[in-house]
Amino acid sequence: MKKIDPQVLVIFGASGDLTKRKLIPSVFALFKGDLLPDNFAVLGIGRTDLSDESFRKQVVTQNDNLDKTDCDPEAIDSFCKMLHYHAMDTAGQDAYAGLKDVLEALSAEHQIDAPNYIFYLSTPPKLYEVIARNLAAHDLNVAEQGWKRLIVEKPFGYDLESGKALNRSLLECFQEDQIYRIDHYLGKETVQNLLVTRFANGIFEPLWNRNYIHHVEITTAEHIGVEGRGGYYDGSGAMRDMIQNHLLQLVALVAMEPPATLDSTAIRNEKLKVFQSLRPHTEEAIHRDIIRGQYMPSRIKGETVNGYREEKGVDPESKTETFVAMKFFVDNWRWAGVPFYMRTGKRLPTRVAEIVIHFKSTPHHLFVHNDQLVNTDNQLVIRIQPNEGMLLKYGIKVPGAGFRVKNVNMDFHYADLTDDYVPDAYERLLLDSMLGDSTLYARGDSTIAAWEFINPVLDAWSNDPTIKLFGYPAGTWGPNHTPELIEGAGLDWRYPCKNLTDDGDYCEL
Repeated sequence: MKKIDPQVLVIFGASGDLTKRKLIPSVFALFKGDLLPDNFAVLGIGRTDLSDESFRKQVVTQNDNLDKTDCDPEAIDSFCKMLHYHAMDTAGQDAYAGLKDVLEALSAEHQIDAPNYIFYLSTPPKLYEVIARNLAAHDLNVAEQGWKRLIVEKPFGYDLESGKALNRSLLECFQEDQIYRIDHYLGKETVQNLLVTRFANGIFEPLWNRNYIHHVEITTAEHIGVEGRGGYYDGSGAMRDMIQNHLLQLVALVAMEPPATLDSTAIRNEKLKVFQSLRPHTEEAIHRDIIRGQYMPSRIKGETVNGYREEKGVDPESKTETFVAMKFFVDNWRWAGVPFYMRTGKRLPTRVAEIVIHFKSTPHHLFVHNDQLVNTDNQLVIRIQPNEGMLLKYGIKVPGAGFRVKNVNMDFHYADLTDDYVPDAYERLLLDSMLGDSTLYARGDSTIAAWEFINPVLDAWSNDPTIKLFGYPAGTWGPNHTPELIEGAGLDWRYPCKNLTDDGDYCEL
């Protein structure tokens, strides 16, 4: 692995939940794995007035999210000494002169010769532009002596125009190669393995096209509701919260052409081509090929579950979607005519994220049973979470007389790699940012292209009262006519369970 430069990781919003739950635990995991540079420091920035010691207690010693297994007190103490805190008003430009002084003092204390800084914006999106401009006003964006990088969390804008405006504002302060738009889905090991599965295996790549694939299905399901985030979610919805970023990034990895090399630019160029090839939805297609839903009250395991409109912070007459199912096409040579389907939702039967490649049937049907055609359509299931792994479904002969065919599973689970450590998504992405590798981060032009695809749908939902919002009972797989989207007699969505190898109509919450 490339040697990591001495550096300071600056976390804006350090007193928030993401820092405690994900960021510091990920940095600690890198520390345990001896992956941090010898000269390294973390500076937490927040409005709350905390001492260094109080901050260390909050995010390390009293933080149950850290895996302190096999860590002696001396190691934990050594890690804590890397962590520092600075209270400031991030909206006030004058405060950044003090931040610059603190960074220079920290660099001297930790013997970081070059001013190499990562600025992680774990803040509300409205502060992204403000922080970037204030950093630039004090030359904390200048990369002449040491490099500077800016990590931005989603959502990257609220719609196409706000996304473009934010992109322009950030590019006025930082260069594109300094901006890292983080999407934690891209840090998951199974997502990265999709490139290897496709391009390193002669049994898959020749089949990965319109000639052999019938359709592609992508699902990200959550069994929980809005969990106290009703105020935020009611202004966002499933289309903005999941499809514009997470699901479309998965689509890009499934559909992209092989890059010339494995460097960041080549891979992200191919992903952009996919977004540019997405067929826009016409007014007719928005009515026909997109289903939006909202979960309603239900009883799950004998307990009453609130509907979305009963959640705290949600408008009692809200039209915000908590479920979206969509059919669309990638209009290029490889995928012409192959339908893609994606769905996402809250209060579904289980928590799962997976990609399913449905291969075409054999051209001549030899095998029937009781005058019924045997379904031997092959599926490749790429499970992203949980129970990460891959599953191939294919047909075999049932022992005995005749040619009865049964579908069986051939599966691989990452948990079986007992000798290999599977890093958390944030852990991997933070390490990549420290290395200067932006491969797993979204590029600005791709983000805008994704907005261009979904913005007409959002506009139609806002302006056309004839487009229906369907209810679905909490704990079910969405509105009851969602299966009608899938083309082909007898075809349906895969109904996954928590375990990769289990599927069916019923999954335990």
